Amino acid sequence: MPDAAPASLRLQRNDGRLVVGIAERAGAAHLADLYQRPPLRALFPRPEPGDPFTAALVNTAGGVAGGDRLATEIAVADGAAALVSAQAAEKIYRSDGPDSLLTTELHIGVGATLEWAPQETIVFDGARLRRRIAIDAAPSARLLATETVVLGRTARGEKLTRGLVHDAWRVSRGGRLVWADTLRLDGDIPAVVGHPAALDGAAALATVCYVADGAAALLDAARAVLTDAGCRSGATAVRADVLLVRLVGRDAGAVRRQLAAVWSALRAAAFGRPPRPPRLWTV
Repeated sequence: MPDAAPASLRLQRNDGRLVVGIAERAGAAHLADLYQRPPLRALFPRPEPGDPFTAALVNTAGGVAGGDRLATEIAVADGAAALVSAQAAEKIYRSDGPDSLLTTELHIGVGATLEWAPQETIVFDGARLRRRIAIDAAPSARLLATETVVLGRTARGEKLTRGLVHDAWRVSRGGRLVWADTLRLDGDIPAVVGHPAALDGAAALATVCYVADGAAALLDAARAVLTDAGCRSGATAVRADVLLVRLVGRDAGAVRRQLAAVWSALRAAAFGRPPRPPRLWTV
């Protein structure tokens, strides 16, 4: 009988990469660059009426295992506009030790607009996630971005009791850092999540970031829709050009509903687009 395969072969890791470039031509955005390395892919559905060029991200592996490395880069060239969402929620599976590494780079050119709207990242109990979101926007660019983290498979009553969540944002305008934020859950996760001064038992949390000249002027519009009693929320203008909305809740569904309301209000106020969440959030 042949010897068993070495561990390095038995536990193969995904090393995926996706690059999508979107440019403006004859008054309309079009796909200018595309590189796909499995398991990452991009699909380009027909935009909904009133929406810009649309891309849907797909992980054909169906989730992220310990040791996987997935890198996504989206570049919206000068003057172009795009909406980028995801076909499904991203699932981070329990790890037998290695961290899962997810990196996202968003580049928004002069006068360009990007809506970054993936679905939730669901962190299974025992998962080890390191994620970094790096955004580089030109001074005249506009960005509306969101990320949601669900702590455990809440539909089956699972909670995140062990593992790692290290989630970092870095946002720059014109090469200058304007906002940085890092969430880290490690060690005694139930104690941190359950503490009233931390997440107060939250099952899900979401961040919405609007970056543009005059972003602070939309603060009242954001606060006006923070009405879901099942979700603790707040909006603040970090700077004149950076508006943040934070959502946390013990009911992941309430967080999702509140996020949809915030997203709809901000995209309408910022871009004059239909006040609705991405279609992929509802299909």
